[in-house]
Amino acid sequence: MASRGDHLVRAGRHFASGGTVAGRLLAPMFTGIVKQLDQRLARGGIDATLPDGSRRRVGFNAPGPVAVVHLKSWTALVRLALTGSVGWYKAWAAGEWASPDPVSLFELFMANAVSLGDVARAKGPTRWINAAAHRLRDNGLLQARENIAAHYDLGNDFYSAWLDPSMSYSAARFAEGDDLEQAQRRKVGLLLDRLDIRPGTRLLEVGCGWGSLAIEAAKRGAEVTGLTLSTEQKSYAEEKIAAEQLSDRVEIRLQDYREISEQFDAVASVEMVEAVGERWWPAYLDAIASNLRPGGRAALQYISIDHRLFEDYRKSADFIQAYIFPGGMLLDEPRFSALARERGLSWEDRDGFGLDYARTLAIWRERYDAAVGRGELEEFSSAFHDLWRYYLMYCEGGFRGGGIDVAQVTMVKA
Repeated sequence: MASRGDHLVRAGRHFASGGTVAGRLLAPMFTGIVKQLDQRLARGGIDATLPDGSRRRVGFNAPGPVAVVHLKSWTALVRLALTGSVGWYKAWAAGEWASPDPVSLFELFMANAVSLGDVARAKGPTRWINAAAHRLRDNGLLQARENIAAHYDLGNDFYSAWLDPSMSYSAARFAEGDDLEQAQRRKVGLLLDRLDIRPGTRLLEVGCGWGSLAIEAAKRGAEVTGLTLSTEQKSYAEEKIAAEQLSDRVEIRLQDYREISEQFDAVASVEMVEAVGERWWPAYLDAIASNLRPGGRAALQYISIDHRLFEDYRKSADFIQAYIFPGGMLLDEPRFSALARERGLSWEDRDGFGLDYARTLAIWRERYDAAVGRGELEEFSSAFHDLWRYYLMYCEGGFRGGGIDVAQVTMVKA
């Protein structure tokens, strides 16, 4: 009998991971990747134990992040060389490598992503296979609902076990002394400050999550319409809004952003655009521009990848796209901001805070482990728990390494 969440554990079955019989037979030929890593790690390094039991210091060409890795099978390097992060996860799940702190390894890879080039990226036929598998989950109107359900409909009880009480599933903004809940409130407050919310302001929230921003905006006097494709989120948000006695000011709709045509004074969207996919960036920005009155303000919080990495990133599918967020794509900020300007939307007051996301993810993982330890998530398999922890560690390392960032920006319609 399948456990809850096992659809995500199985999600990678359509993606190549480099673990074929032929790959295992050819594994000894891939030992040269250790030499390539040694040469291309511009800063930091790996204290590695190899399958034959020998020790090897890899990299250390300049100060930087240091990772400890126990390589238990050469097949792990085959997977890394052929299928990048998808295969590297499969190798970890198969016990082919281990580390006392995988976050440090992900930080190291991201900090050196430019100098590493294609050493740790999918290539050849496996890249084409994974790119095709990713395209099959493109966020058209029907597929978008399925993609959102795969992640966000894991259950409100699942997310409430480890998110803060506001159910904010996005980067917090920390000030000295803040706990997670305070930092999440600060994030929402800063975003709303960009919108000049006043009593009677009509606000559209694209991707409203579990309702925390909509509630805070309504408390400032806004009339809020929130859009989500998650039935679980809609149900939770409506209960919370009713409990706050704000049902007359907030409406939550199970509606796609491409299906709304109204006029609003302001638009907010928090870490929703990463789920859209590159093909749909123009449609997403069209929705903001067409639903925003002239002079109206939009505020986004979004995750972007270093512009220098984007071309290689977009040619395949990474671990996150394969297992966690089907159909997703991190923003290439120069391209995305150019598309915004083409639609009469300015790009103002960008404020990045990637290390705050790393801190948020570390706290989430700590809370997740505590919830598992308390027996609150017993309906999920151990394989799912391993996948979820890996996801949180992978993202934390990415933000620490600096190749991905989270930011808030204001857009004003001409």
